[in-house]
Amino acid sequence: MKVRIDDEITFRKLEIFLAFMQAGNLAKTAEMLETSAVSVHRALHSLEEGLRCQLFRNEGRNLLATPAAFVLAESARIAIDQMARGVSLTRAAAGFSSDHIRIGSLYSLTTSVVPKVIMDLKLKRPELRVELILGSNEDLLEKLKNSQIDAVLMGLPPHDGQLETVPLFEDDIFFAISADNEAALPAEIDLRDFSDADFVSLSGGFVTYQGFIEAFRIAGFTPNVVTQVGDIFSLTSLVAGGVGYTLLPGRVRDVFGNRVKLIPLEARYRMRQTIGLVFLHARERDPNILALSSVCRLGGPRWNKSA
Repeated sequence: MKVRIDDEITFRKLEIFLAFMQAGNLAKTAEMLETSAVSVHRALHSLEEGLRCQLFRNEGRNLLATPAAFVLAESARIAIDQMARGVSLTRAAAGFSSDHIRIGSLYSLTTSVVPKVIMDLKLKRPELRVELILGSNEDLLEKLKNSQIDAVLMGLPPHDGQLETVPLFEDDIFFAISADNEAALPAEIDLRDFSDADFVSLSGGFVTYQGFIEAFRIAGFTPNVVTQVGDIFSLTSLVAGGVGYTLLPGRVRDVFGNRVKLIPLEARYRMRQTIGLVFLHARERDPNILALSSVCRLGGPRWNKSA
């Protein structure tokens, strides 16, 4: 039959016990552990109660270890060392304070923001290996909550008690048209003028797609979407090739040079995306996450490419 360990026997008490065995008296042990001699004495006595045997005998004002105490000390050292190793391995498996960090990102942030984040992070923690995972807002958020990635650079989601966010910058949404299109266009676009036009869009789950849908809801019609794609670079290529119009965030302006024109929308359709860092609240004290958060807080205001 398996022996049940009494509730009075805890790792903290075993640590106090081992410190006492090393120091030899209550005062020195209390000083080592930054606690009181009374707390040390209470912990030792509690261990004796849990073990149902005497660990120490009184000799004057001193506590002298019994043979049983030396036996316990040997087992306690092994148990604490093993548990400390187990905690370290567990934290590493969860990505906490390891030499490896998995950062999720929207495709559109890889041309400028992501390289800057990684470079600044490597300056802060040179030993850190960075793995980059790309996807949509929806996909990346699911991976984050399932601990498949450690943090995400994305459009900030609605408030969620599980998540911590660090805003980086806000990005305007523009009407996108091929630079080869010679049609005369106004300085600001009224989407209602394009009710019969062909459009291309991202698939669901992307923050830019959500803005696309909202803009046409305001315009009062469903656009004729001829093609949907799974990344913003393919989307921009389709626009550049004249397949259709779309709505794009300002941060992609430099990706295709002069092949795509971005035109402001009329005030009624204007919207902004807030781009930021997202991570689980439970990981907020992870040294890797703290370093990444610091990089993003310092760099965010410089990374706005929407203007």
